[in-house]
Amino acid sequence: MSAEPDGPEGRLRRFATIWSRAVYPVTSTAATRPEFEERLLPVARRLSEALRARSFDAEAGRAAGSALVDADCTDPEALSHTLDCVDAYLVLYCGGDGDRETLRARSARLQHAMAAGFAQALRERTLAEQEAIAKAALEAQGLVAQALHATETRFRAVFEGAAIGIAIADLEGNVLQVNGALGRMFGLTEQALLGRNVKDWTHPDDAPQTWRLYAELVSGEREHYHLEKAFYRPDGTVLWTNLTVSLLRDADGEPQYQLALMEDTTERRLLNLRLRYEATHDALTGLPNRTFFFERLEKALAAGPGQRFGLCYLDLDGFKTVNDSLGHAAGDRLLVEVADRLQSCATAPGEMVARLGGDEFVALTTGPDTRRTVDELAGRIMNALLAPISVDGRELTVRGSIGIVEGPAGERSAAEVLRSADITMYRAKAAGGNRFELADPEADARAITRHGLTTALPTALDRGEFFIEYQPLVHLGDGSVRGAEALVRWLHPQHGVLSPDRFIPLAEHTGLIVPLGRWVLEQSVRQAREWRDANGGDALGPLRINVNLSPCQLTHPGLVQDTVEILERTGVTPDALCLEVTESALIGADDDLLKPLRRLAEMGVDIALDDFGTGYSNLANLRRLPVSVLKLDRSFTQSMQQFPADPVDLKIVEGIVALAHSLDLAVTVEGVETGAQAEQLRILGCDTAQGWYYARPGPPDRLHELALVDATG
Repeated sequence: MSAEPDGPEGRLRRFATIWSRAVYPVTSTAATRPEFEERLLPVARRLSEALRARSFDAEAGRAAGSALVDADCTDPEALSHTLDCVDAYLVLYCGGDGDRETLRARSARLQHAMAAGFAQALRERTLAEQEAIAKAALEAQGLVAQALHATETRFRAVFEGAAIGIAIADLEGNVLQVNGALGRMFGLTEQALLGRNVKDWTHPDDAPQTWRLYAELVSGEREHYHLEKAFYRPDGTVLWTNLTVSLLRDADGEPQYQLALMEDTTERRLLNLRLRYEATHDALTGLPNRTFFFERLEKALAAGPGQRFGLCYLDLDGFKTVNDSLGHAAGDRLLVEVADRLQSCATAPGEMVARLGGDEFVALTTGPDTRRTVDELAGRIMNALLAPISVDGRELTVRGSIGIVEGPAGERSAAEVLRSADITMYRAKAAGGNRFELADPEADARAITRHGLTTALPTALDRGEFFIEYQPLVHLGDGSVRGAEALVRWLHPQHGVLSPDRFIPLAEHTGLIVPLGRWVLEQSVRQAREWRDANGGDALGPLRINVNLSPCQLTHPGLVQDTVEILERTGVTPDALCLEVTESALIGADDDLLKPLRRLAEMGVDIALDDFGTGYSNLANLRRLPVSVLKLDRSFTQSMQQFPADPVDLKIVEGIVALAHSLDLAVTVEGVETGAQAEQLRILGCDTAQGWYYARPGPPDRLHELALVDATG
């Protein structure tokens, strides 16, 4: 049963028909065109399968080119017509419903492979025939004229009809015969080529072994050799060839002539160079891309003793704002102008500029004195960015942060160098930007550790690596334990116990502070319930638990609901909970930010203003804040550890306590470390205190023991 005209087999048959009609007129075959079409059909089927295959199969293209030669399509026009046909119709009839751009790229690669296969097959066929014919022609000189004439006629037919260049020279290198294809390749007539000596065809790009192989061949030590060689044409352009040279011997086996077969690979080489350029250069700016830069950097790092390198890692400050406000097209034009300026900064030998992606660029300098040159290079880059850049009629000011890494070659890998430069660049950005910083191994180590902690944070909570210690809050009047502050710790598998200042900023940056804060709140409230149950209800009085809230938690919409659910689930009354908020988090707070705190305060939850006195806030704001406790920062009371205390500090604390009490606010003091300090604070009227004088943060059982001691006296 024949395939439907519009089915895959029918479309394949249509492609084979078009192909056979295009090639048959220039084919030397005794077959009819339908017979020739049937011979091309399996070749077309393999091309169709290769076009749609998951991975590219160059062998299918080479086999198709070789099949043309097997079908006696040795005329150059046959290959040209074939490639035109494949380019125009293969995707159309055999591409199915695949992506057209991908299929056309695959078709182009198949065409290159077909050309290579055609040339290879023709070269092998011609080489075999020409060597045989040449030998026969030379050996037949003593035979009868009729045999000589037949051999020469056959030799001449193949010699002149070949699509590749052929030349015969004597052992001294003098050209004796050439065919028309060779003349066309050089742009010369046959007469202009005859008499030339092959030793005159040297080229600066000749491989080192080129003329050694030639000497071995003409001396009889080698039968043939194959290599890629360039020749100059008369107009100064370069002809690149795949060159095969064979030795022809006489009847006694003595070397007599050399036979050269040349395939023109100039266009293929130019295509490969263009593809290589596109693969190693940024499409937008034309600068070398990340791939090319890594190749150069690895080469620089592999240099010999005494060689050094310097690398500048540049990131534009505020580039995202340009994209967001003016659009990505304007951002692209800005990047092109920046790239041009950077290119003009790295013109000395051993210097290069590349674009890694986005608004990140790198500049590399190499040599024995990069300590000096890399600083100069960074200075030139900063100066190049000073002048505003005009984009769509707007004058844009460009700023950049640069991280510099400099050192001897051979000590670090390319990835390590780039990571250090990246870390240093972000250090420059964190310092305000528009500057450059030098790499610091200790700062790198801290940044790497910080990154490791950041990546480990999301799973640390699931693995139960966090725990809570409690520091008691003591009443200054009678010395009784009134509660405790919950302080979260991280038991890291490698770094041991980490204090909050090591990971809370990272949790806030990654957003993990919300689930971590919720966990701390629930564990702390649950602990308060356990203390109450262990003490037989309220026998010791209510032990209040203080829990810190980060600014991120304040803005989280689930704060109030989460708190209510935790209190209800654990059966703890709201007055047993105090949420601590830093003064800096509430500076300039609007009603929307204060609304959840007001709701919690209305429920009976105490709100403490932590680190009071460090935020330079207006004291009048205390009237509008829903707080019931001021936690006085330890910086105000450090001088009270010794006697006599600084009278200025005494006046400040006395004034704050008086102000707080006038607003019905309790005062808690942090960092109490001596008895003299505690006594002075009691005299000044502070309500509660915490610090190492009473107890360091510890497990919940210790707080229970302290509370029992207070209760039993």
